[in-house]
This record gives sequence, structure tokens and C-alpha cells, in this order.
Amino acid sequence: MRRLARASTVTRNGAIDTMRGVAILMVIGIHALQQPLDAPWKIAFDALLRPCVPIFLFASGYLTGLSGRVPVMKRLVSTVIPYAIAFAAAYLYMALMNPAMDHRITTTVARFSLAYVFVYYYVFVYIGCTLMLWLVLWFAARVPEQAEQRLQVLLLITIAFGLVTGSYLDPALARFGLTDGVIEEFRMRDVPFWFVFAALGMLVARASIREVLLDMLPTLGVATLLAYAIYAAVRIAVIGDAAAYDSTAFFGYAAALSALLLASRIDAPLLATLGAGSYFIYLWHIFVIMALRDLGGFRALGGVAATLLMYAIALIVTGAALLALRQWAPPRLLRYLGA
Repeated sequence: MRRLARASTVTRNGAIDTMRGVAILMVIGIHALQQPLDAPWKIAFDALLRPCVPIFLFASGYLTGLSGRVPVMKRLVSTVIPYAIAFAAAYLYMALMNPAMDHRITTTVARFSLAYVFVYYYVFVYIGCTLMLWLVLWFAARVPEQAEQRLQVLLLITIAFGLVTGSYLDPALARFGLTDGVIEEFRMRDVPFWFVFAALGMLVARASIREVLLDMLPTLGVATLLAYAIYAAVRIAVIGDAAAYDSTAFFGYAAALSALLLASRIDAPLLATLGAGSYFIYLWHIFVIMALRDLGGFRALGGVAATLLMYAIALIVTGAALLALRQWAPPRLLRYLGA
């Protein structure tokens, strides 16, 4: 893949880490939001925060596009080991809260391999997208003299295929009589759709259009607001495919917001710190959320107050834990915990 490489090393990028910091704040917001989403304001707020996973994948695709390579084993190790530790803790928590929990080996293996505990589906999605990034780079490099052109065509094809998959996966599964809950699990793990955002990030990097996006900031801002309004309206009014995840309206808003954040070049040190440790926060913030839901009695405070208080506590606890680990923990422990 030498023809595709653009840089031998990639150092930390403050603006990209800031994007990730924004995304992890959105993740905590989604999980702190009081369920069910039984009011228009809740749906609108949930819709506002939903692009968190696309932002992570867009940033990953963008950095991969800049470097022209995917260190698959390094990424898998840095993803799977912290996840395995968090999975063990989540499994123990679930067992304590549910004495009737199924502990059969096959069930446990399925839970681990499909990230079917808490909200860890992103682990499955990230691994799938990492492998697909490697695959498109490898396939493009098969014809070295056309590698760049082939790569851009492949990325466009995967974007089109992912959008088609997102549009028709759930009605196809419904034809087989699957329940809404099972279909929702499939949609959350619809790797071809999620890869759309990684492919888009790589395409932006390879086409070198970040400067163009910078010149179009006002246009991108308006487009993002309009796309959000459409996505929120679709979900509130239940028009067509009103899913929280893999709908075309969701793609429009998430893609526009990702491009806007990239073009903005915001480099906020605190957000960048959270972004650099976002995987740790992602894996562990949910324990705070679940404990508060199970033991805190926050529902009595009302939807808005409970959401804000739960959000603040989860952010403070996991943020402080991240900073403490960065200050005192040895490097190996940091890698094991994803910090």
C-alpha cells in the first residue's frame, strides 16, 4: 500500500481529539436522558445527540485516510483488551442485579462476541469498520498505478451500499417475523451503514477538501441545522423510517455535523483530553449511569432535573477517573483500560 501512504507517522491531532471529546459528551447525554422518550422534547434532545458514533467513525476514517494505512492488530488489541475488562465488570454487575441471568457458556460467548452487554455495540461496529477500512485500502492497492482513483471509487460504492442497507435491513428482517427488539439489535450493528461515516471521513482526507469545507463553514452550519430539523421532525412525527439509527435522515444530519466539526478546527484542550480518553469514558461511564438508575431514585426529580444531574455525575466521575489514571497509572494499565 505504499502508493496510498501519505504520512509515515500520525501524531495526536488536537482538533480531531476535540471532535471525539464532543462525541463522548453526546454519548453520556444519550444515556443520561430519562427513558422512555415519551415527550417531543426528549426525542428532539435524543436526536440532537445521536451523531456521536458517526463522529467517532468519521474521525477514524479521516485519520486513516491521512496515514494511508490501517494497523489492524494494534487497533484490535487496543480495542478488545479494554472491552474484555469492561465486559467482565458489566457481566458481574448484571449477574448481581439479575439472579436469574443465563450463565451458559454459549450465551456468554454470544454476549461477548456481539457486545451484548450494556451499550457496548460500538465495539463490534468499530472492529467491523476497522476491517473494512483495511479491506478497501488493500483492494485499491491491487492496481498500484490506479490506487488513488480506485480507492475513491470504492469509498463511493461502500457509501451507496451502506445507505441502501440502512434503508432496507429492518423491513427485510420484519419479513422473517423477527420482533422489533431483535431488529433493533441488528440495526445497531449494521456495519455497512456505520462504515458509511468512516468511508466519508477517508474520502474527505484523500480528496484533500478540508480547506474547501473551511471556506464553506456558514453553508455547512446552515446545512447541519436544516438536516437536524429534518431528522428530529421525522422522529417526532414518525414519518417513514423514524429510527434513531440507520435512516437516511440520520445520515444527513450526522454527516453534516461531522463535516462541520472537522472544518471548524476547534482545538479545546479540555475537550481534547476527554476525546483522547474517550474509549475509557465510553466503557465505564455506563456503570455510573446504571448505578444511579438502579439505586438513586432520580425519577422523582422530574425528567429534566434527573437528566442533568445524572449527566453531571457520570461526567465528573469518569472524567476524574480518567485524569487520575493519566496522572498516576503506569502506561500498561492505561492501555489495558483504554485510557
